[in-house]
Amino acid sequence: MSSEKAPITTKAYVVEKKGAPFILRDVILDQVQPSEVLVEITYTGLCHTDVVVQQGGMPIGQYPAILGHEGAGIVRQVGSEVADKSLKEGDTVLLSFHTCGRCNACLAGRCGSCPRMTETNFLSSARLDKTSPIALPDGTPVHGQFFGQSSLSKMAIVTEKSVVKISAQASDLQFLAPFSCGYLTGAGTVLNALCPKSDSKVAIIGMGGVGLAAMLAAKAVGVQHVVAVDMLDAKLEMAASLGATHTVNTITTQSLTTGILDIFPDGVDYILDTTGVASLLQDSIAALAHEGTLALVGVPSPTANIKVNALDLLLSCKRIIGVIEGRADPKTLIPRLVQLFNEGKFPVNQFTKCYPARCLTEALEDLKSGSAVKAVLSWDDV
Repeated sequence: MSSEKAPITTKAYVVEKKGAPFILRDVILDQVQPSEVLVEITYTGLCHTDVVVQQGGMPIGQYPAILGHEGAGIVRQVGSEVADKSLKEGDTVLLSFHTCGRCNACLAGRCGSCPRMTETNFLSSARLDKTSPIALPDGTPVHGQFFGQSSLSKMAIVTEKSVVKISAQASDLQFLAPFSCGYLTGAGTVLNALCPKSDSKVAIIGMGGVGLAAMLAAKAVGVQHVVAVDMLDAKLEMAASLGATHTVNTITTQSLTTGILDIFPDGVDYILDTTGVASLLQDSIAALAHEGTLALVGVPSPTANIKVNALDLLLSCKRIIGVIEGRADPKTLIPRLVQLFNEGKFPVNQFTKCYPARCLTEALEDLKSGSAVKAVLSWDDV
C-alpha cells in the first residue's frame, strides 16, 4: 500500500491572467516534498506587491497564479529532510520571503540583498524541478510558492526557507502576519541599513504599514527626532500618537524640502521613502543634511524623471541606497520584532485591521482609499 497522502483540495485566491481579479476557488495541492512544509494559513497580510503583480506591474512566472506573501499559520506536515529538526506539526509559524541561501549576501545574513530575489520569489517555485505544487481541479498548473509560499490560500505548501517558527498567542497572529514582509521591510531598513543613533534626525515618507513600522523601529532603538511625512492628516495623527516627534503634510506644505528644513534647518540625517513618488525623492535629496542618506524602499515609476547632480552629491557626501526586504534575515529579525511587540515597543496592533478572507475586495478598497493602513485576511470563514 502506498504511504503517500491523498492530494489536498483547498480554497485559494487565483489570478487567472494579467490584470484579472482575485477569484476564490478550489485548487489541488501536490504531495509535500522532503524540503517543504504544509501550513494551514490562519492569516494573510495584504501587501502592495500582491496588487502590483496582479495588475501586471511586476513579473510572475506564469498565469494562473496564487499570490500572497505575508502568511501566518499552523504547521500540519513537515517534510522528511527539513533542516530545522525542532519544527513539528502544530507549531506556529510566519512565512517570509525566499532566497538562494548560498550567495555572499545570504551567508552574511543580508538575505534581502540576495541577487536572485526576483527569480526565487517571482519567477519560479522553490522546487528543484521548478514545478508548482498547485493545480486547478482540471489539472491546469497554477504558479505557486510565490515568495516561497503563495499564502492567499487556506492551505499552502511552503519551502522550508520561508518558514520562521515563533512563539505567540493565537490572538496575536492577525497582527503578526505582516511581520513577514511589510513590517520587516520598514523596520529592517532602519535597523539594518540606516542604523541611526539616538540623536539622529530621521524622516519617513509614507505612513502606510511599511512607514509606520520603520517609525516604530526607530523609536524602539531610542531615536529622539522622527519626522512623519504623508498627505493625509489622519495618518499623520496616527504617527504622532505612536511617537513621531514632528509631522509634515505634503499637500499643505510648500514642498517636502521646505517642510523638513523648517523643522531642521541643517536637514535630516536619514530619509526613508516608501512611496517611490519622483517629486518627493527629488525634494528628499535637498532635505538631507551633510553626509545624509536617502533609503529607497518604494519603487519609483520607470518613467520617473529624478535629476541628481553627481557633483553636489559628492561635495555634500550624501548617498542614495536601495533596500529590499530590509536587508534582513527573516529568521533573525522576525523573532526580534515579535519580542518588541510582546514588550509593547512595536504596537502594530493599533493600525492593523482584520477582514474575513471572503472580503478581500473590501479590504483592497479600504487600503486604496486610505481608510485602512494595513489589512490582514482571516481564513476562519473559509
